[in-house]
Amino acid sequence: MRQTARSVALEAIRRVTDEGAYSTIVIPGALRRSRLDERDRAFATELAFGTIRHLLAIDWALDRVASRPVARMSPSARTVLRLGAYQVLFTDVAPHAAVGETVGLAGDRERGFVNAVLRRLTAEPTAWPDGAGDVDVAVRSGLAPWAVNELRKLLPADEVEPAAAAFASPASLCLRANPAAIEPAPLERALRDAGHDPRPAPLDPTCLLLDHGDPARMPGFEEGWFAVQDQASAFVVRALDPMPGDRVLDACAAPGGKTTYAAALVGEDGLVVGADLHAGRVGLIRRSATRLGLHPLVLAQDATAPALQGPFDRILVDAPCSGLGSARRRPELLWRDRKRDLSTLARTQVAIVSALAELLAPGGRLVYSVCTFPRAETDAAADAIVRHRPDLVPFATDGPDGPSDRVRLWPHRHGSDGMFIAAYARKL
Repeated sequence: MRQTARSVALEAIRRVTDEGAYSTIVIPGALRRSRLDERDRAFATELAFGTIRHLLAIDWALDRVASRPVARMSPSARTVLRLGAYQVLFTDVAPHAAVGETVGLAGDRERGFVNAVLRRLTAEPTAWPDGAGDVDVAVRSGLAPWAVNELRKLLPADEVEPAAAAFASPASLCLRANPAAIEPAPLERALRDAGHDPRPAPLDPTCLLLDHGDPARMPGFEEGWFAVQDQASAFVVRALDPMPGDRVLDACAAPGGKTTYAAALVGEDGLVVGADLHAGRVGLIRRSATRLGLHPLVLAQDATAPALQGPFDRILVDAPCSGLGSARRRPELLWRDRKRDLSTLARTQVAIVSALAELLAPGGRLVYSVCTFPRAETDAAADAIVRHRPDLVPFATDGPDGPSDRVRLWPHRHGSDGMFIAAYARKL
């Protein structure tokens, strides 16, 4: 079959929805292997990410026009229909082109069914649900109903749907100036001279936001002037507050954005160790640090049984979590069911902090962060940390809404990824 933007997108969508792959790995990989020109690569990217991002709404609409539910369709027909429905419902592709070109991707035995369903979908405008319940909000926003319900436990009623919609919206590109190489102002000028339109990020003075662009083609990439890092992730390092000469451990460090930021702040007189459970991901830290001209120590270790010896002045535990807060960049997290994992993840988070507290110097600071929002992984875990380690005392850090020992960052309020941050000082 001739390779097209739609066929490349179709295969990427299938791997994410049927095999559990990550969109941020599968889609760029498929594009690299393709022979598409730049225009078709952009179209394939939009089709793949857009279909994954709007999957709940697409399935809801298909269920109303198909002769059998989406859950009972063959996997191949289901994927083709999802791709076609995305074009019909969410793009300005002409309906006849969306249907005709997509039907051509279906197998011989499924082509008639796919054609009939897509033509019904184009026949009249879709009437989206207008209720206030979790399922209706999920269809309109893209965030799974159980996650919408989690938002209700944390936010005022009038913020639930805006928050859900913000998690399901594409994120801006965020570049963090590398303090070891350049100040934010000259980086901003260089980006403007190259035709970009950067603007300051509110949560960290070294971060600049752009609407789009390929970082590898921007001025200063090869020279290590910046790292690609969301401002919420950079804010976590600000809460850690590493000082020149400090010894810092970043215990769950891959891909290394926080490690390299801390390494730049402690300077040559300090020491930063970036560790991660997965040896393969440790290489990501090393490659990022090399491009930025920084030299943290990197190693693979199980953070619940650390091989290192302390003391460290600062310890960062950016713990494994359900990741809902980063769904703007990995849209499959909007609808993957991680609810059953929350308790297990929370126990792991507390076990990691409890083990690493042994390595913290008296008076030193430990920051626990997770890029998610359910209570089980945030406030409940922070409460459990204090019960397990009474020598860790909650410590107030500066946040966008004032000093607090627990900070929540929200995309609809702060324009960042969703993040929870709790800081502790070890008793003297």
